[in-house]
Amino acid sequence: MAVGWRKLNVGVTGGGIGGMCVAIALRRAGHEVTIYERSDFAGEVGASVSCAANGTRWLHEWDIDVAKGDPVVLKRLINRDWKTGEPISEYSLDDYEQRWGYVYNMFHRQYMHAMLKDSALGEEGKGSPAKLLVNHRCKDIDLDTNTITFENGVIAQHDLIIGADGIGSAVRNIIGIHPTRRPADQQCLHCNVMTDDAVKAGLVDYSLNEALEYWGGQEGKWDKIVLSPCNGGKLLSYYCFFPRDQGDYVNQAWGAEDRPVEELLKPYPELDRQVFGHLAIGKEIQPWRLWIHDPYPYLNKQRVCLLGDAGHPMMPHQSQGACMAIEDAAAIGILFSPAYFDGNIEQSLAVYNKVRLPRATRVQSAAAKAAYNINERIGFSNNKDLPFYKVEDQKNVLTIEEMNAYDMYRDIEEKLAAAKGSGYAGNFICGLPIGLELPNGIVIGASA
Repeated sequence: MAVGWRKLNVGVTGGGIGGMCVAIALRRAGHEVTIYERSDFAGEVGASVSCAANGTRWLHEWDIDVAKGDPVVLKRLINRDWKTGEPISEYSLDDYEQRWGYVYNMFHRQYMHAMLKDSALGEEGKGSPAKLLVNHRCKDIDLDTNTITFENGVIAQHDLIIGADGIGSAVRNIIGIHPTRRPADQQCLHCNVMTDDAVKAGLVDYSLNEALEYWGGQEGKWDKIVLSPCNGGKLLSYYCFFPRDQGDYVNQAWGAEDRPVEELLKPYPELDRQVFGHLAIGKEIQPWRLWIHDPYPYLNKQRVCLLGDAGHPMMPHQSQGACMAIEDAAAIGILFSPAYFDGNIEQSLAVYNKVRLPRATRVQSAAAKAAYNINERIGFSNNKDLPFYKVEDQKNVLTIEEMNAYDMYRDIEEKLAAAKGSGYAGNFICGLPIGLELPNGIVIGASA
């Protein structure tokens, strides 16, 4: 145990996936956690959530019963020809668990959230169960006294405050970050298709592929269909991207009346007839507003920090948004654990900033590139021998090795040593092992 360790009373604003994850990590580290959710329930909207090995490993480290989330374990990534549906690029995940120690899970968002909520609030598990208070929307935070004032008039004081309140974060503004956002050139409609309905309609059963599947995404075009199977394959979650001039949904919110199926199909007159048939029986057609946020300058101020979309909102095209929130939560759990926390909250948050901001910003940048070039997407970015493979900068491509070989404990130890003015003798740089050769030609620790 680190000298000076003490139990903290922590307030988390936001009861989504990120908020539940950090509550789990902190209760396991020995702290008392209260989650404040702004709505009248702590839940999630949407459908699929991608959880690669760099996220799944923390679910296991936190002893979460992953089976409760009813995931699909992905076996491959498939990119299909826009018109014919024939596979033109694949990335096999057959040896994924063997290489990285954990599988690639695809969850239904509501099921994943319920799984995490059970671990955060339940009596079973390490540490004291977190508390959840709904209808608590953050109005202001006094940074000197660490006091939160909520719109319902409640006032609460905490040793540490974590803003996990999403892309529209109030906490972000309070700590002095006022992003300039702009609509993406690409917009998206989402729909759900029940696998049984597709089979009854005589359409192909994509659930059998156990794959994250893509149509398009080539040649710098915004048109792209992404299929994510979840609920054990019973539900097919479709994300349908197209140029904003074919449908602008920036002023519409998820949860309003479903859009008509004709509107979903309109941008895709030449799309492969099999997946087009799936979309034609799609339900719960909802707009997903896509905004561009430039990287933020910091994630913490005094004894307050940001987590997940509140701190680094990104485009969805690397399927890493949830994993980055999980990694944020894991970093906070480690930094405030008995082995590392010496009682200095501000120093620990400064290290959190140095650990998390560069990695999340790197994924954020790579996600923007993958919006119009699927070869930039983790996994496909390794298929550099294909004749149509082309990326903006091969040396800067984000690879599966960079994501999954990362050791957060070593990254934290390196940054903590620097913060305390002591030496670091580990064979890692920013969490990656020195000498690791990445498929993009970069060797970790080698001079340029």
